[in-house]
Amino acid sequence: MPTRPLSLALFGATSAVGRSVLQVLEDRDTPLASLKLLAQDPAPGTVLELRGEEHPVEPVKEGSFRGCEVAIFSAGSAASREWAPRARAEGCAVVDDSSAFRKDADVPLVVAEVNPEALAGWKARGIVANPNCATTPLLVALKPLHAAAGVDRLVVSTYQAVSGAGQEAVEQLEREAQALMNGVEPDAPHAVPYRIAFNLVPQIGAFLPGGYTEEEQAIADETRRILGDAALRASATAVRVPVFYGHSWSVNLRTRRKLSADEARALLRQAPGVKVVDDPQERVYPMPLLVVNDDSVLVGRVREDPSQENGLELFVSADNLRKGSATNAVQLAELLGESYL
Repeated sequence: MPTRPLSLALFGATSAVGRSVLQVLEDRDTPLASLKLLAQDPAPGTVLELRGEEHPVEPVKEGSFRGCEVAIFSAGSAASREWAPRARAEGCAVVDDSSAFRKDADVPLVVAEVNPEALAGWKARGIVANPNCATTPLLVALKPLHAAAGVDRLVVSTYQAVSGAGQEAVEQLEREAQALMNGVEPDAPHAVPYRIAFNLVPQIGAFLPGGYTEEEQAIADETRRILGDAALRASATAVRVPVFYGHSWSVNLRTRRKLSADEARALLRQAPGVKVVDDPQERVYPMPLLVVNDDSVLVGRVREDPSQENGLELFVSADNLRKGSATNAVQLAELLGESYL
């Protein structure tokens, strides 16, 4: 935990992730010298609370970032592309939670527990990218296994809550579930392209040549980059599920060195940010309902895969708004303030 108070701006403060950032700052008791809340078009008089104190949400404008050391951006890709260079020009480092800069080689892509040393490259653009919310918790779970035995091949299926698609998707699921339970046909879907209540939609992001979606390709590419292993073979399938909060991952991997299930559990128990929840006989395993408002990455159903040499299976759950987005962003801001600013 940092000891030096941070001068922080939060752009996109009224978004779901922005509100989660405020909750994370409170839960972690992050020391703040000052806090500025910003949004593109906040309703007049909008205030948000932190530690019992109300803070006005100001419209972002030229000069908004002056006097701030770090800004956490959660206002979307277009806003990030417009305002991140301006924030840097005003002397403020940016931790960006959108996809705007994740593919840029000169912008560090960082998970706090996995590759914090990559933050050293932040000065190239003055920006640090927060990874995809389907990548960050997955890599918190994979890092100790990769460090010990080298993950050679990864096949992952993600079961992603509607909150990952924004507040409109949360409202869509709520409306559809209420309608169906009352025997009424729901309105045409909007935020998720098909009815999501009591259904699964195996598409997140646009399809690319070859049949993978942008989300699936991002998980594979970001995994290789953050783990620093270009040779790692990875394939993902991303599915939207009728859950409000909490993503889950079914993980099949092959390691370069044999790693038993017991060894894997021991490594995971020692790993920062991981909580092993694994007692199948007592029906104890990770589930979305266990992770809401929790920063831990839950790992369970750890078992050896008899279909391949050096194979392991895991099941992972994490709060997509917390560790998937807000918590990692706050951790990166803290690390920047403590070691690089």
